[in-house]
Amino acid sequence: MAVVEPIKRMRMTSGMTPYLFIAPAILLFLIFTVYPVFQSLLLSFQVKKEGQMIFGGLANYARLLNDPLFWASVKNTCIILVVQVPIMTFLALLLAVLVNASFIRFRSFFRISLFMPVITALVAYSIVFKIILDDNYGLLNYMLASMGFARIGWLTDPFWAKVSIILAITWRWTGYNMVIFLAGLQNIPKDMYEAASLDGAGSVRQFFAITVPQMKPVILFSVVLSTIGTLQLFDEPYILTKGGPANATLTITQYLYQQGFKFFDFGYASAISYVLVIMIGVLSYVQMKWAGDKE
Repeated sequence: MAVVEPIKRMRMTSGMTPYLFIAPAILLFLIFTVYPVFQSLLLSFQVKKEGQMIFGGLANYARLLNDPLFWASVKNTCIILVVQVPIMTFLALLLAVLVNASFIRFRSFFRISLFMPVITALVAYSIVFKIILDDNYGLLNYMLASMGFARIGWLTDPFWAKVSIILAITWRWTGYNMVIFLAGLQNIPKDMYEAASLDGAGSVRQFFAITVPQMKPVILFSVVLSTIGTLQLFDEPYILTKGGPANATLTITQYLYQQGFKFFDFGYASAISYVLVIMIGVLSYVQMKWAGDKE
């Protein structure tokens, strides 16, 4: 009679416990992040033919090079980026210095007030801006008309539509960058400012000679984050202008959304997304290399 060997059970050791706890998070990350990334990469090399997705090589990327609407979206996004990010960065740094100054009373109140736009619902604040900037019934045009100025087509003129989006983004994200700068200001030794005061340096001189150089790594971090966020700009132009007028505010992510979820050309949309990833990577590298420390 054959002897049945007892089944060996795996015993969980103390070293396996951490991996057991992080296993669900890793599994979700692989399913909902890693898999879609590789799947969309494969999709970018496929084209739709007779209702079926077939391998098309670099056809989608070649199509991008000859797509005037794609290049228009790149141009619009870059214009907003070049104008908005420097203005917002300087404004955030200036506000951070002001609310960090010892002579300012109710500093906590001002810090919270300036940070409030960040926690405001994105769709809600975009709708409010759309109401304020309405050509006919907007509050801003009403104020301009009451002072004798001509009404401005904030959302219908190509130039002013870009300005409106820049205003909206700046209002929302300046407080976020201000908090980042506030954290950086705490690490600057006060002795440097005291020594500069004894040497006769005023507030403006101290700002450009001490604050800005000492804050260089923090400013670089903020600029890189802002650049990445602006290149992925979607919600504000989508709600305020729908990409108009005449595609004057069409951004890269809006064009990606149109191709993928309006025309269901997911292969072309995936190609756009990876070109956007390359743009973000190149710009971030250039910024780090140009403004970062040489070592």
